[in-house]
Amino acid sequence: MSPVPPLHRNLDRRGLFAAGGALGGAALLSACSSDGEAEASGDTEGSQPWTFTDDRDRTVELDAAPSTVVAFTGLAAAMYDYGVEITTVFGPTTTESGEPDLQAGRMPVGELTVLGNVWGEFDLERYVAAEPDLMASHFHEGFDELWYVPEEVGDEVEQVAPTIGIATGDRPLEEVLTRHVELAAALGADMDSEVVAAGRDRYEAAVEAVREAAADNPVRLIACNASPEALYVGNPQAFDVLAKCAELGVDLVMPDNPEDGGYWETLAWENADRYQGDAILLDQRTGNLKLETLAEEPTWASLPAVEAGQVTPWNPEPVYSHVGVAEILESIAEALSGAEPVVSG
Repeated sequence: MSPVPPLHRNLDRRGLFAAGGALGGAALLSACSSDGEAEASGDTEGSQPWTFTDDRDRTVELDAAPSTVVAFTGLAAAMYDYGVEITTVFGPTTTESGEPDLQAGRMPVGELTVLGNVWGEFDLERYVAAEPDLMASHFHEGFDELWYVPEEVGDEVEQVAPTIGIATGDRPLEEVLTRHVELAAALGADMDSEVVAAGRDRYEAAVEAVREAAADNPVRLIACNASPEALYVGNPQAFDVLAKCAELGVDLVMPDNPEDGGYWETLAWENADRYQGDAILLDQRTGNLKLETLAEEPTWASLPAVEAGQVTPWNPEPVYSHVGVAEILESIAEALSGAEPVVSG
């Protein structure tokens, strides 16, 4: 595994997915699940047997619904949007300034117990002390490790409590959302609540907004990630939200030679103009160069989309709730609608 997540650039830093007494621990949850399809029972005492089959085809069987859950921050943030509170997490949760990381979504980060905030950190001792009934994280197609669980502690983590892995990345977006919905329901979420319904409505509206923007203003987008060493051009088919946008008619630049599982093509800065779009989606996850820093890079500053001011922040690792994905789709729809053609061909 790399020192920084998949969705990131290359295996040495960002290369997988494109390359993250008892502790305060999680909500009382209830449900009975079969093959990942569960209905919340409303019984918070957890008196019924509980099962869930994850995307690794592993089935967790418990005597009762889990009462203490530990989860990867991004997955916990999705559960939060459906009404399930998980308060012990690992993965990017706060920035250096103490603000919520993108992957923390709407969670109250000041109330969370964080076992590790950066790639490679995982406090195994505190994890054991939390006495979890269940641990849940993401994983990416082609890579077996659970996201943000360091390889060196993986065996010990599995011995403490059963684990659930939900696949993300190179997979249809609707499937990813469905699996998060199923897990939330299994953990006791009220999927008929007004909040959940509003999130679904917002997502559907965002999908239509992207479809309409792509038809009304057919400009070309390019997805990028930047470091001091290189510019990385994203392969839209490897990122579920971008693949969805392509289905909706968005014209996205496709790099010729994506490496490391097909997520990014690496370009030296002197070749950063090899691919061009009318507008740029710029990876804004923690650890990547931001727009204000990139202004000092001459090749970047000379790109037509940059000169036109048509650069939009982008999060390649969304919070996989309907609200979380809707936020990204809304931003892409706005980028499409506001862009003018600045490149030919």
